[in-house]
Amino acid sequence: MSMPIEDYALIGDMQTAALVRRDGTVDWLCLPRFDSPAVFTALLGTEEHGCWSIGPAHAPGASPRPVDRRRYRGDSLVLESEWDTPHGTVRVIDFMPPRDGAPQVIRIVEGISGRVPMRSQLRMRFAYGKVVPWVHSVDGRTVALAGPDSVWLDTPASATARHGTVVSEFAVSPGERIAFTISWEPSHHQPPAVADPEGSLEATEEFWREWVEHCTYHGPYRDAVVRSLITLKALTYAPTGGIVAAPTTSLPECIGGVRNWDYRFTWLRDAAITLSALLRTGYREEAWAWREWLLRAVAGDPDNLQIMYGIAGERELGENELNWLPGYENSRPVRVGNGAAGQLQLDVYGEVIEVLHVARASGLALDGHAVSLQLKLIAWVEKHWDQPDEGIWEVRGPRRHFVHSKVMTWVAVDRTVKLIESGDVDGPLERWKDLRETIHRDVCEKGYDKERNTFTQSYGSQELDASLLLIPQVGFLPPDDKRVIGTIEAIQRELTTEDGFVLRYPTAGQGELGVDGLEGEEGAFLACSFWLADDLAMIGRVDEARKLFERLLSLRNDLGLLAEEWDPKAKRQVGNFPQAFSHIGLIEAALRISADRAHVSDAGMRAATAHAGARGADVSRI
Repeated sequence: MSMPIEDYALIGDMQTAALVRRDGTVDWLCLPRFDSPAVFTALLGTEEHGCWSIGPAHAPGASPRPVDRRRYRGDSLVLESEWDTPHGTVRVIDFMPPRDGAPQVIRIVEGISGRVPMRSQLRMRFAYGKVVPWVHSVDGRTVALAGPDSVWLDTPASATARHGTVVSEFAVSPGERIAFTISWEPSHHQPPAVADPEGSLEATEEFWREWVEHCTYHGPYRDAVVRSLITLKALTYAPTGGIVAAPTTSLPECIGGVRNWDYRFTWLRDAAITLSALLRTGYREEAWAWREWLLRAVAGDPDNLQIMYGIAGERELGENELNWLPGYENSRPVRVGNGAAGQLQLDVYGEVIEVLHVARASGLALDGHAVSLQLKLIAWVEKHWDQPDEGIWEVRGPRRHFVHSKVMTWVAVDRTVKLIESGDVDGPLERWKDLRETIHRDVCEKGYDKERNTFTQSYGSQELDASLLLIPQVGFLPPDDKRVIGTIEAIQRELTTEDGFVLRYPTAGQGELGVDGLEGEEGAFLACSFWLADDLAMIGRVDEARKLFERLLSLRNDLGLLAEEWDPKAKRQVGNFPQAFSHIGLIEAALRISADRAHVSDAGMRAATAHAGARGADVSRI
């Protein structure tokens, strides 16, 4: 039985990730990549679909007991969980070493006081819980094997296989440490090397310590920002530079509903905004790696730019349903793959070109291939900006002229005009300046409701959309423009919950189809709520922005992690977890609210100032 989404912890090695329940059970792990079939799938089903529990021994048939304390060890992705029992106190240290060979999950059991009886129960199921492997011993090691997969268990504790489940029962005293390691290897390869748990722990802590030292933000929300940065780094696929939106699939936006999607892919939008946040806090290496990933993914075919790709640049992401899984809290269907990959979303062009612009402004060297790609993308935008599309939220209803999409095509043209004006690149400057003006006028004439003093979701619509909050943030209009202020206030009136959190757009009731072509409702979208805090700070309502921001911080779980949405009725997190978009919004809002970025160090300030200039300069007035 899965726990509330916010009860999970994240560990990962920047190639895949695991979710650990508050009771010490690993309920989700895909091997060897984020988008591989899961070995532990209890998150979307039952224990019979695969999980791994370690904790104080309990009576047969009883559930593992929740931890008394848990935390990340400093600024790292090393998880410590502690139980106080009648026999004493015990700690379990969970982590995944940055990979140099086989992917590993290492769990070290450490005695703190007394002598505590412990139990490890490892139930491996391949292909999202569908395949029960052959479990046997080889040279003193335990291996689970089926088809292309093999998972090897190494531990000094005695291990007994029972009905496809590997059980170890042991006890620990103060200072005693017993390690368990699982390693994945293709089944036709030689067995993976035996792990060095203690050495791997030291190396993993050192990796994260050194990475965090590069952070240039030292403002009042540093702890929250650093935890969000670590989470974003954990969602980066190190071999290619691709960034997943979340490490999970099918965690529902509404418990029991059908809004369940696979987020283990690289959305150009999400990745671009992630890199903007990383660049503004001192991380350029990730920007270089993602730019290289982008050039490989798009290659010579910018006319067929997709909104998302596989983490190595794969284009075919066909969507399927896993009908043998009951889903998280009976939320079906469980989906793998994502059919939205073939949608037209014009805003992606703006986000990609914006992050290329910010990367250059932050000191990343001009790259000829990247410039060539940008010019080809703009040539495409010039021909197609006036088409309807599916928009930022991937609606599965009819295409519309979404205002946010048009605004982001303006961003794409604006940043390219600035590139040409810099003198580093040649291009049809006057023609593209005229195009920028044309798009701006079109949006202000067709996407703005004069009577209500607000921009609308799409041309001719009366509905609002939280993506309109990005209008001042990308520099389409300045923050003090009455239309910007009117839009912010309209969203506060019509698209917020009682707690002041922001819905993406109005959804239909149960049994009805809304603008997105789907039944049912969803929670408040956390990224959008952070956008509102950002906007309030931009228009000078800083105290109000800070109060909203700090209410949003209170929604994080005890480890500082956020899912995609917040259910205002059930008062719980919903959607895929942890969600990059939510943590990006947190970082961006923290930078804005931190006294006009006064706490950002010199290097970060230069990047932030360049970014702000890119967002706020040279806008047309209609």
